[in-house]
Amino acid sequence: MKFQELDLIEPILRSLKEEGYDTPTPIQQQSIPHSLEGRDLLACAQTGTGKTAAFAIPILQNLHKRLGSHPSDRQIKALILTPTRELAIQIEESFQNYGRHLQLRKLVIFGGVGQTPQENALRKGVDILVATPGRLLDLMNQGIVNLRHIEFFVLDEADRMLDMGFIHDVRKVIKVLPEKRQTLFFSATMPPEIAKLAHDILTDPIKVAVTPVSSTVDAIEQSIFFVGKKQKRKLLIHLLKTADITNALVFTRTKHGANRVAQELGRTGIKAMAIHGNKSQTARQQALGKFKIGDIRVLVATDIAARGIDLEELSHVINFDLPNIPESYVHRIGRTGRAGASGIAFSFCDDEEKEYLRDIQRLIKKQIPVVEDHPFPLGGTYEDDEAPSHSDRPERQPNRGQRSSNPSFQRRNRPERRPSNNQRSNDSPEGGTQTESRPQRENQRQGQGGRPGQQQRSRPDRRPSNNRDAAPNGGQEERQRRLDNPPKEQPASQDQPAAKKQEEKKENTSKWSSLFKETAGKKGFIIKSDRDENKKKWQGGGNPNKGGGGRPNRRGGKR
Repeated sequence: MKFQELDLIEPILRSLKEEGYDTPTPIQQQSIPHSLEGRDLLACAQTGTGKTAAFAIPILQNLHKRLGSHPSDRQIKALILTPTRELAIQIEESFQNYGRHLQLRKLVIFGGVGQTPQENALRKGVDILVATPGRLLDLMNQGIVNLRHIEFFVLDEADRMLDMGFIHDVRKVIKVLPEKRQTLFFSATMPPEIAKLAHDILTDPIKVAVTPVSSTVDAIEQSIFFVGKKQKRKLLIHLLKTADITNALVFTRTKHGANRVAQELGRTGIKAMAIHGNKSQTARQQALGKFKIGDIRVLVATDIAARGIDLEELSHVINFDLPNIPESYVHRIGRTGRAGASGIAFSFCDDEEKEYLRDIQRLIKKQIPVVEDHPFPLGGTYEDDEAPSHSDRPERQPNRGQRSSNPSFQRRNRPERRPSNNQRSNDSPEGGTQTESRPQRENQRQGQGGRPGQQQRSRPDRRPSNNRDAAPNGGQEERQRRLDNPPKEQPASQDQPAAKKQEEKKENTSKWSSLFKETAGKKGFIIKSDRDENKKKWQGGGNPNKGGGGRPNRRGGKR
């Protein structure tokens, strides 16, 4: 079947030809005719089957027929709700490509970027709006978006909406939509809650299923590598350097894990970039653009960021971490093998992820082949097992109160401590230090006549001791004997040097006392011991400060 057989208008056929599309995919063959008739649609199809064109082409044609080549009112007539920014951008680009020859305005809105440009575009008038739930609700609450004129509503990736927790936002949007509308419902899987949502919002829908529910694309070659968590990065580098991998989309479970994998690949010379929710929209678009044109070989992504990545020639998908949600595995490997092309999916599995693997195989009803011949098998012993795992967060620095485990670490601003009295060390024959006990030190003192090294540490201006520590028990008995029997006072004659010094001291004191009295008398000083005698020397015998002769000054005169 050709697109010409689907009863499409000439402007759309011309756009499809310019895009290089000639034959519709199975989902397009089954969906487009019913959508052109205005029927509700419930389609179960994996990513990469061409489902975007399956709803974009009929919406463009129906709007063109209703509005004509020159639409008079620019009210929003078609709303496409999608879970992620990347997918929203891809869908809006598809509308632009397929409808380039139609006079219809298209706009995409999503969070993470400034709101003002989106407001300005909405006020000018829009026919087709592609949006994510969060930003759409914000603009609705501000009165900027009006959905009362919606005629076509598309809910894309409905199961992913559920996984990301957007299902309540979706229901809020649906409540304000007109009851009379055409609804196109697309989902890769059909869990019970999604089936209930489809039942609530669809009216007598046409059901289309390209492949069985939760089945993986047959053209994708799948393999499992059992590997330890700490060896996953080495195995990834080994495969990228040895296997025939043109380009690869690597999936991690966490944003931090994506950053670490991309950095590790970059250090080994493999060009790689990471995209995840913490990256700005500009950074994510730049990374995706470089990957598409071949500037980088590996794109590391989380599940949410990878939604909407449309790559026609992706050779490999590598699950660095197995997803804990089995349906995510279907979405991941659907990035390769698109539109019937062949593709390869590698998955790494450690001990903690074996339960995830069982859930995945139960969902897809298939045993994934195991690759045992690789250099990093699970359970092996490796030199760098102490290396941190990819999912570990950066190690925290030790507390300041903790001492470093490095024995060579010393504080430079503190001098070396002298050994204490309770613990001294001698050089051991092996070159280390040996701590002495107290009895050993006492015995050593007895043999050496004192404490070790006492003579070297003694001050030169101090008199030597009487070697009291040479007595038994370190001199304790001698000290006790002196306390019990204090020495009696000896006559001066028994200690001639001491008596002589004492006598000389008295003579000097007497001499200086006489000399001072004589000088003080001449100068007018008062000696306390001679106060009464000196009072008689004042002239007039009265108060020296009042009348009479007065008090002589230091120069011999009177005041």
